[in-house]
Amino acid sequence: MIYRFRVILDNDTEEDIFRDLEIRETDSLEDLHNIITQSFGFDGSEMASFYLSNDQWDQGEEISLFDLSDTGGARLMNETAINDVVHEAQPKLIYVYDFLSMWTFYVELAEIVDVVEGTDYPNLMFVHGQIPDTAPDRMFEADNEDNFNEFEDDFDVDDYDELDFDENWN
Repeated sequence: MIYRFRVILDNDTEEDIFRDLEIRETDSLEDLHNIITQSFGFDGSEMASFYLSNDQWDQGEEISLFDLSDTGGARLMNETAINDVVHEAQPKLIYVYDFLSMWTFYVELAEIVDVVEGTDYPNLMFVHGQIPDTAPDRMFEADNEDNFNEFEDDFDVDDYDELDFDENWN
């Protein structure tokens, strides 16, 4: 079977930027990584990871391009078939490319179809929008000054009388 994915750049521009891709369900996540980087014009030389995701696009388990952990227990793209992590009940992934720039993409399974004879897979089906020169800025809650207050807990670090410890503890 062939999986058709829509890969959307997470950005705050007016125009959507996405690619529609086809790939065999038994291909690896590394194969999906390669077609994504090629379709968006990246050279593929930067670190990248997929993250399992739910319907609210919450980031779950990481599946990375390389194992950088001390324990050697990381799940790797080249060892993970696409259909092991993506299916009709679990159709979404988050893909992050280049951890310095943090290019972030939403990857969603749009359709499962039969193999078309004479078609080479993976296949770039449709291109919409041009990727910007730099990754879009990501707004995190702590970056939003309206939502962040470092003194939110009303704890006064200069008020030693309210601290619960013996002054001569040592």
